[in-house]
Amino acid sequence: MIPIIAAVLIAVACAALAGFLCFHAGSAHRKKVSEATIGSAEEEAKRIVSEAIKTAEAKKKETILEGKDEIHRLRNESEKELNDRRKEVQRQERRVQQKEESLDKKLESMESKEENLNNKLKKAEERLAEAEAVKKSQFDMLERISGFTVEQAKDYLLKNLENELTHDKAVKLMEFEQQTRDEAEKSAREIISMAIQRCAADHVAEATISVVPLPNDEMKGRIIGREGRNIRAIETMTGVDLIIDDTPEAITLSCFEPVRREVARIALERLISDGRIHPARIEETIEKARREVDATIKQEGERAVIAAGVNGIHPELVKLLGRLRYRTSYGQNVLNHSLEVSFLAGIMASELGLDPTIARRAGLLHDIGKALDHEIEGSHVDIGVDVARKYKESETVVHAIQAHHGDVEAKTVIACLVQAADAISAARPGARRENLENYIKRLEKLEEVASSFEGVDRCYAIQAGREIRIMVKPEVINDDKMVLLARDICAKIESDLEYPGQIKVNIIRESRAIEYAK
Repeated sequence: MIPIIAAVLIAVACAALAGFLCFHAGSAHRKKVSEATIGSAEEEAKRIVSEAIKTAEAKKKETILEGKDEIHRLRNESEKELNDRRKEVQRQERRVQQKEESLDKKLESMESKEENLNNKLKKAEERLAEAEAVKKSQFDMLERISGFTVEQAKDYLLKNLENELTHDKAVKLMEFEQQTRDEAEKSAREIISMAIQRCAADHVAEATISVVPLPNDEMKGRIIGREGRNIRAIETMTGVDLIIDDTPEAITLSCFEPVRREVARIALERLISDGRIHPARIEETIEKARREVDATIKQEGERAVIAAGVNGIHPELVKLLGRLRYRTSYGQNVLNHSLEVSFLAGIMASELGLDPTIARRAGLLHDIGKALDHEIEGSHVDIGVDVARKYKESETVVHAIQAHHGDVEAKTVIACLVQAADAISAARPGARRENLENYIKRLEKLEEVASSFEGVDRCYAIQAGREIRIMVKPEVINDDKMVLLARDICAKIESDLEYPGQIKVNIIRESRAIEYAK
């Protein structure tokens, strides 16, 4: 055992010794290698430094040479520029010298001219003094010959000149006025004829009757009713006169008021179509017809506004325009007439370079008062002006309405155009019929007289104005007062109206009590 341990120890010691020897040997070798490397690096560094010094000296020499060349170039350029400036200065000096010489010459010339001018001025003054003396002597001689002083002669000449100028001015003004009038008339004819040509409208004279066809003649008896109660109910509620004669399968409705006649026509056609004809049904149908006519009036007003191309009109004015559909003027439909005036005024305004929208608006609304003239006192012009101002129309439109019949002087071109368009529309062949208008006005006046009494609810002129049917308020007029009221109405009609034949005053007093069973 001991020998093994000893052998191991010896082996370990030998290994340690060998490792130590190897370490020292490697260190010595690395030292030699490092010394050799350091030596070669120092030599390389010396070589690089030496080359750098040589290169730097070469660069230095090259830079010095370049600097010398640049200095030489700059010196040459400076000398050249200096020579150029010197030459320019010399040239400017020569030019200034020449100008000075020229100025000296001019100054000498001006001095000589001034001297000559002074001499001439002295001579002119002498001659002027001589002329003044001659003039004074001539004036003295003229004063002695004419007997006028200088001031009197001036006044005389100025007066003669003023008279001549006044005459010439008057002649020129007359010439210009005639020329302007001729040109204006020619232009107006062209514009109006063009407007009439572009706005050709057909006219159908309005009638005061409507014919309702019947399916058979037996329907006439049903319309008349037992003891005439149906026909009396229709005439009382509508204010329309029903004419049932020998005309086959037809009934004639006679009334000067187109709205009432239209309500009666619609109601009668519906009653005939339904077949149930009795007073209660008649009243219900007439109310429905009135509502339908009101709706038609609104639609007609809206159609007119759209057709005229205007907007922003108050809804109440639109309704009044629709009511003109059932209003006539000398047999001419007022709504169609207003549309035609609107178109004509707009066309003429466009030709004159004015705003056609304002002209169309004024033309459309110029007769708006006719929608209310049977309800409000006053002419349709005054009523139209009040209505237009009430619904915030512009002053241009209001003035055109006020001036379209010449009640006031037209102050705007739009008002003149509306006047012309209104006259053109009314003057078309077949547009108006004088007799029909007078007839309608007489019937309207008859209804107006009857409505003026207290206690009158509604009144209708029927039988072509030969009868006035008056519905009174039962709580205000009793049976005794009815007789007195009829006599008073007759007296007022006789005093205020002119009419052919005689007029029957028919007063109706009716009391109703209505309740509903639930």
